[in-house]
This record gives sequence, structure tokens and C-alpha cells, in this order.
Amino acid sequence: MKFSDGLWLNQRGYDVSYAVQAYDVTTTKNTIKIYATSSAIWNRAMTLGGVTFEITYTAVAPDVIRVHICHHKGSLKNKPQFDLNLPEGYVPDEIHEEEGFVSMTAGHTTVKVKKGTDGWDVSFSRDGKRLTGGGWRSTSYIQENKFHRDARLVVQTDDDFFNYPQDAHNTFIREQLTLDVGECVYGFGEKFTTFVKNGQNVENWNSDGGTCSEQSYKCIPFYITSNKYGVLVNTADKVSFEVASDTINKVSFTVPGEELDYFFIGGENLEEVLVNYTDLTGKPALPPAKTFGLWLSTSFTTTYDEETVTSFIDGMAERDIPLQMFHFDCFWMKEYQWTDFEWDLDQFPDPPAMLKRLASRGLGLCCWINPYISQKSKLFDIGMEKGYFIKNPDGSVFQTDLWQPGMAIVDFTNPEAAKWFAAGVRKLCEMGVTAIKTDFGERIPTKAVYYNGADPIHMHNYYTYLYNKTVFEVLEEYYGKGQACLFARSATVGGQKFPVHWGGDCSAEYTSMAETLRGGLSLCSSGFGFFSHDIGGFEAKASPDVYKRWCAFGLMSTHSRLHGSTSYRVPWNFDEESCDVLRFFTKLKGKLMPYLFAQAVKTHTTGIPMMRPMVMDYTDDIACRYLDQQYMLGDNLLCAPVFREDGVANFYLPEGKWYDIITGKTYEGGKYHSVTCTFMEMPVLAKPNSIVTFGAFENQFEYDYLDGADAMICSLEDGKTAEAAIYDTKANLVLTLKASRKGNVISIESSNTDKTFTVSVAGTDKKITMQGGKGEIVL
Repeated sequence: MKFSDGLWLNQRGYDVSYAVQAYDVTTTKNTIKIYATSSAIWNRAMTLGGVTFEITYTAVAPDVIRVHICHHKGSLKNKPQFDLNLPEGYVPDEIHEEEGFVSMTAGHTTVKVKKGTDGWDVSFSRDGKRLTGGGWRSTSYIQENKFHRDARLVVQTDDDFFNYPQDAHNTFIREQLTLDVGECVYGFGEKFTTFVKNGQNVENWNSDGGTCSEQSYKCIPFYITSNKYGVLVNTADKVSFEVASDTINKVSFTVPGEELDYFFIGGENLEEVLVNYTDLTGKPALPPAKTFGLWLSTSFTTTYDEETVTSFIDGMAERDIPLQMFHFDCFWMKEYQWTDFEWDLDQFPDPPAMLKRLASRGLGLCCWINPYISQKSKLFDIGMEKGYFIKNPDGSVFQTDLWQPGMAIVDFTNPEAAKWFAAGVRKLCEMGVTAIKTDFGERIPTKAVYYNGADPIHMHNYYTYLYNKTVFEVLEEYYGKGQACLFARSATVGGQKFPVHWGGDCSAEYTSMAETLRGGLSLCSSGFGFFSHDIGGFEAKASPDVYKRWCAFGLMSTHSRLHGSTSYRVPWNFDEESCDVLRFFTKLKGKLMPYLFAQAVKTHTTGIPMMRPMVMDYTDDIACRYLDQQYMLGDNLLCAPVFREDGVANFYLPEGKWYDIITGKTYEGGKYHSVTCTFMEMPVLAKPNSIVTFGAFENQFEYDYLDGADAMICSLEDGKTAEAAIYDTKANLVLTLKASRKGNVISIESSNTDKTFTVSVAGTDKKITMQGGKGEIVL
């Protein structure tokens, strides 16, 4: 929301008051409290009236400083709050006050505020180096005048249930933080627009807009920058971010109302910033090992029954394509009756027996649901009678025909309604369903009444947290920690705790592949650890070349699902070569499971995303700040999908020698490369001085990752070391390994084990067999 009109003016209809002076300063053991005025105070007469700000800086944890800005604090306390881990009793390293300023240091991060009549100035720094801050015309209170408001509301319509109500607020709090020359901004959740967000207006409002627009299903009011810090705006309300657009050397963020709360999060690097962020908002759960394998869906509007499903599974087996998860999309339930948790018995006469037969083939099973209850569902009357649905302001049930005729929306603020919905999920678990696709949750009305009295505007974004939490906790309770998996579309802050998330409705074309990756990289820059997307595209049917390229991209993502809208996504529907491509990349991923699952464990314990942009690992390499057509898959593998019909992959490599684990070629870093790939190729490059572990994969993604494994040492330089770890499928550490090179000798040391494994050197025939202990390879 732009309020500036160039440098000197503001938009017509708005009056802006700026923090000008830190008039009064008090400190406690962990806070600095500022009473700021909107004009310099020279005498007592100037204290009569006028806009003032109460601003509190609180040391929350090392490198985490909370900033609360308040104009009027008497607003209703009915807003849902993000589930944050706020440690009690943290004391900052130092609070220091002098005549001209006051500062507070938490870990390596310091906030410093100027005192007195010499202007407003706030800075955030790390170890003495300034990162960002606000000065003249930064912190501000904005009021819309009555004439502008009356004119604007003339165009309001009463039938816009899901967008932000125009009559909700006419006051705003805005903060502006400076950007350095060349500083790049990333994140804000899943954004399909340009990966570097500079120059964009980012609206934090969950929407069902597909992957081809500026709307997104997972809006997170959090960003990181190449200056190695992050900012979380702590509200479920709509936050407007002007990223070097309203004022081109600043990020502006504005919230409606009278208060703004945000966290400034520092770190040694961007990975540490995300560790600190997920310490605050929650770590991603660890998905079961089986879920990293290939998923096959019935697709959306296709016609299918048990015979169809079985033919798909048989077809994959006949073609030697390992399949791990089978997903039943919407029409496992009868049309017009979603969601009722009841199988369509016309298509599936004996669901428990069918699920048992499928499970006996080693398959995990997933079913689609949404939080909406159609009027034709047998659950509708129950929910209406018991008050389990979101209501209109007049007390009636909110209903709409958009998506399901007459549908109501489950009110998860009502504990009994949440239990009721959870019982339906538990019934599926008892039948043998092992994962749930939690679709939708974005179109939530803003003029509504909730059981707990929550503000409906804030609930629009927050709703998805309660929805996914309810379902995830059923799976975790039934199957145990580390064995629960969602396939979720919508999210807000903290949603990363309930993986996995997929990118939503994309089109079957190369441009949509690229926009899907941008959305995933932005999401993973916002604290989400695992990411998937519809292989082959959701809308329409891909050409065979797009399908094959998407198979490679999809299998080199953390989670891999074949899914579409109006047609099946089995590979033989495209061409026979598609079967070969899908088989190759599925088996490659299966072989990589010792490496991939170790990286997943790291994501779960640290919050560092498993699939992440290049800038996160190589922030100081300026070229990496702008890359959005390649990514790191864990610490050691760089992936560059093919997004072109001519088969060309363009990618940049940081310094060092990079080894392609598919072709065996070595590439020099520090420059760009352009490579033409066959359909059996996609650049998957091991970084210098790394170890990539391969397993003795056959056809199940849950297997013994250590027995028969090969730890491949990649481009180890003289004087350097590389390390690796292997976990079992229950996330128990079973092996640590370290390789050190001196001259032409690589010394190897590992923990002891009764399993046999090998250690090899990439690009050579050098290899030794070990059962732990020490060994060496002479080059």
C-alpha cells in the first residue's frame, strides 16, 4: 500500500505523522522503552496533543530483537496470535545508555536509538557493522481523512467475501528499513513473481490464485536479505510490503490499525538467520522416509475406480518404475458431498479391503480433503446443529456455492468442531490411509463470526494454521512422530511444522515450471523445509518433452508427485520414453536416499531448508544473489532443471570443481555454463570438497541406508576435509565419516559399524571397502 507521492508528498487523502524525537527513554533488564513524539519538543506547550508512539525494543533471544510500535493501545484483544516460542528470562548481553543514544545487544545483534531533538534514528547492526535501520520519515502513523474514505467506500461491494474489507480500517502503522546498494530481498512465503523482490509490492493475503499471478497460497510476513538478516512482521492481518518501490532505498511494511509488532532476526549467515527464525516459529517435522519416493495421483476430475487404480499401479510395476505413495484425489468421495470422509461405494465397494491390498504392495496411501462441508454432505446438518461452522454476523451459517454447492466452513476455533473433523481423519487412518492432502484453506470469509470471538480479518490468513495443525496432529498421534505427512497447499507463519507443502495449480508448460521453482525457493527462504509440485503441470496436458523435463525436476525436489487436473499423469500417457525418464530419475533419487534423508534430518533439527536458493549457501558470491533457475538440494548437490524446449540448461557455479553425478563430467566454477541435455540428463552437481552417499536401492525408499552404501568423495582439494552422516529410516545416526586429503592421499575415518560400505572418489576407479575405522585412498 503506497502512501508516498514521490519524495516530498503523500498520497491524497492521507495524513502522515512521523516519529521525530525519542522524548523519553526507560530501560529494564531486557527492554528499551521509547516515548517518541511526532515533532521536536522545545517547551511544555508543545506537549499538548499530537501523535505519539510508544516503542518497545525487547531482547527475545541471541540475535533476535522484538520491536513493538503502538499509537493507541486500547484495541480489542481478539486477534489470533502466531504460535511463537518466546523463551522466558532471556537477558541481553548489554543495555548501554549515554547522553545521545541508548543501545541493546543480544548475541551479536545490536539495536541503537538516538535520543534528543536531533532527529529520529534507529539502527540494527551485527558486531558493529550496520545492517539496516530507520531515520527521517521512517516510523509513521497514517490516517485516512473522512472525505477520501467516504469517496473510496462508494465502490465497495457486499458480495466480496474473501478479500480485505475496504471499511475495515482507516488508520495504519508503517515502518521503513533502509536497504544498502545492491542489497537483495527474498521470501514473503510462496511468491511466483521474480525471486528477488526488489521493486515489488507484496501483499500478505492468502489467495487461491494459481502459480501464474502475484497471488499465493502461502503468504508469510517474513523476509530475508543479502545483508544477512530477516524481519518477521508479527500479525495475521494483511501486511503490505513495499520492497524498494514506495521508497526505492527502503523496505516499507504497513499494517492496518494502531499497533505494529515485528522481530529483527540476525545471524552469521542466512542459514543461521533461518535457524533463529525457526527457533521462534517452529522447526519442520521430519516426513517419513517413504514419502520421499514417487507419488502417483488419480488426478482431479478424471474417472477412476479400484480397477483403474490397480491398472496404474500394475503399469508402473510392469515398467519397473518404483512407486511409494498412491494418492486418491477429490472423487474418492461422492460428487457434491465433499467433505464427508465417506468413500464413493459405487466406485469403491469395499474400501478397507482395497486399501489393505494396496498396502500389501508396499504403498503408502493418501486421501484428499478440504475444510469445507457441502450442504449435501451428511455432516452438514450435524455441523449446523452443533455450531461447528463459521457464521455470518447475523448468526446464520456462512455458506457459498463457490467450489461446493452450499458449502460451510469448519470453525477450528471451536475445540469440539476440531475434534469432530479430526475424528473423520482418524477414521481414514484406521482404514489404512497413511497421509492426507489438505487442500484449500485460502478462501476464508472476512465478515464472519468465530466460536472464540476471533477477529475474522486476522483469521483469513491464520485459518490454515488451525486446519493443518488439526489434521497433522491426528496423523502424528496415530502413526507416531516422524511418521506424519501432509500434502498441504495453504500456510501461514508456523505452517512449516506440518510438512509437506506443494506449489498449487500450475500449467503444463516450461514457464510454469520456472514459476513453480520461484515459488518454492521463496517459500523455502521463509522457513519451510520441504517442497513439492505437480509433475507435468496441473492444468491441461503437457507435451511429452515438458513432461519428461518436469519428471527430472520433480524427482530432484524433496517430494515428488505426479498429479494433474483432467488427465492421468502416468508416463505411458505421454510416450514410452517418458517411462524410461521417470524410471531413471526415480531410481536415482532412491539411490540418493542415504544423502537425502540425512539432509532431511538436518532440516528437521535446524530449520535450514532442504531445498534452497543459491544465495543461502553463497551469499557473498554476488552472482548467486539473482539465481532462480537452479537450487541446492541439501548441502552438497546443485540442481539446474531444463526449462527450454531445446534441452539447454543454463546455470552458474561458484568457485571450485563441480562433479555431475549423472554424466560424470566436471565443471569449473566461478562462471556460467550452458549445457544441452538429453532427457536422461539434468545437471545435478556435487559441490567441491563434499561427500554424496548412495545406497543399495532396489525398489523401496525405506531400506538399509548403510549396508552396501557408497560414500562418494567429490573434488576434494589438498588440505581440505569433507564429512558425511548416514541415518536409518527412523532418524537414528548410524555412521559418521570424514575424509581428509594431503597430497595424493585421502585419509578416511568413520564410526564403527557391523555393516559393509565403500568409499570412492568421484571420476576415478579408486574405491575401498570398510566396516568403520580408518582407511586411505591413494590417488
